[in-house]
Amino acid sequence: MEDVTVTGGVRTAPAPAADARRPVRRRPPLVVRLRPWLLLAAPLAVIAALLLYPIGRVTYLSFQRYGLKEIISGHPTYVGLDNYREALSGSYLWHTVLPNTVLFALVAVGGTVVFGTLVALLLQHLGPKSRAAVIASALVAWALPAVTGTYVWVWIFDPDSGLVRRLLQDLGLLGPNGYNWFTDRLSFYGIAELNVIHHSYPFVAITVFAGLTTVPQELHEAARLDGASAWQRFWNVTVPVLRPVFAVVTVLSTIWDFKVFTQIYLMPGGAGSNPDVLNLGVWSYMKAINQNQYGLGAAIAVLLTVVLLAITAVYLRVLFKEDEIR
Repeated sequence: MEDVTVTGGVRTAPAPAADARRPVRRRPPLVVRLRPWLLLAAPLAVIAALLLYPIGRVTYLSFQRYGLKEIISGHPTYVGLDNYREALSGSYLWHTVLPNTVLFALVAVGGTVVFGTLVALLLQHLGPKSRAAVIASALVAWALPAVTGTYVWVWIFDPDSGLVRRLLQDLGLLGPNGYNWFTDRLSFYGIAELNVIHHSYPFVAITVFAGLTTVPQELHEAARLDGASAWQRFWNVTVPVLRPVFAVVTVLSTIWDFKVFTQIYLMPGGAGSNPDVLNLGVWSYMKAINQNQYGLGAAIAVLLTVVLLAITAVYLRVLFKEDEIR
């Protein structure tokens, strides 16, 4: 029997329970829940065919001894983790290849992000026409194929007739015999750094510039009234607001620069004649293609893939971290 409350001679029924007032949420039908996946089925199948199968094939090959003899006979030999032991146990990986890969990526990422941010700040203070001209020139550098850009930098630093040699000789800083920049490990990677930074900075510049347009001007005005300098306003106002943007461009640049191949392989000495300048990508290619050690080359490629997957996991964590995206 329903309870009734009498107040001032007026009979009132009790208020309905909170659960009774709350609308019941019905689970959408299965077709509705599967509709996004059905729409993505075709591109996911293409991605699986183009990426997952080659990755699986390379992983399978890394457990085999697959040299010229096995190619002719068509019967590779299963060797388990021997290829990984050979790659990880040698001093060449730890003393040459890994330092080349890691240090090159760190310098390239830092240079790309810093230079791209400076260009973005420049774009913020330019007029519409000058801004369009700078963006167009940056996009030309970005759209330039890596092969073409590498040969341009090789021509600039050519030991016999390069622009750098002529300029230094005109200034009296270089003797008549010149200098081969590609034989020294440090100068070799210095040229490679310039090549990669020049090719990659437009992405950072345009992305950071788009983020700068979202920074409230009231924050800069308040900081200016408090006597903050331009550097203090950038570091204490702009950087915290654009922290997610900087995180994304930094992690993406790290992924790209860790797997650089063309810019190293096409430079003089990068194709194996100078073993002191190889990185993981070129070393894997040299072992597999030039030395017919496909199993060992596949193992090195898998190690590089694991490193890139770890970096990608960090990227996804940063991208979907709620307190960073808000």
